[in-house]
Amino acid sequence: MGNKSSLMLEDSDIKSIQADTGFSASQIERLYSRFTSLDKGCSGSLSREDFLRIPELAINPLGDRIVHAFFQESSDDRVNFKQFVRVLAHFRPIKRNQDNKLNSREEKLRFAFKMYDLDDDGSITRDEVLAVLHMMVGENITEDQLISIAERTMLEADADNNQMITFQEFCTILERTDVEQKMSIKFLK
Repeated sequence: MGNKSSLMLEDSDIKSIQADTGFSASQIERLYSRFTSLDKGCSGSLSREDFLRIPELAINPLGDRIVHAFFQESSDDRVNFKQFVRVLAHFRPIKRNQDNKLNSREEKLRFAFKMYDLDDDGSITRDEVLAVLHMMVGENITEDQLISIAERTMLEADADNNQMITFQEFCTILERTDVEQKMSIKFLK
């Protein structure tokens, strides 16, 4: 290992994180190295600003929503390494012969659902769909077109016609989508 960041991660921590996330020890060490490089204040935790310094997140139209996902388990607006790795585990490719906790199809769908559930109330409204569409396309589509897309989405997904999409309805509308592939990132071994 030899670098400073790997010395601060105990073997027991690595084993615990492996069991929780499915990442290999070398993947955890790489992620820890990345985590410590983002931790400009050397506090052992990351702030929202630390995340927004990641160029790929800064230019991503859903960057704020993705960053928000890292803070779901945080009580103090800081993310420690274990919380950081748990969120990233949602994007680990699914291995058929391995118990999939955080990166199961259902957990990937739950993560995607939360991207749209802006007020964290467990349902997605037309206004939330519209707000996310605004984030994704900006000024590239007219307001009328965006409203039409949001309303069509509600018509297709809102099976019980109560003006909101539940998590179950969200899963149903995406049942033919290869979420396991589309929401996976290849992590170096």
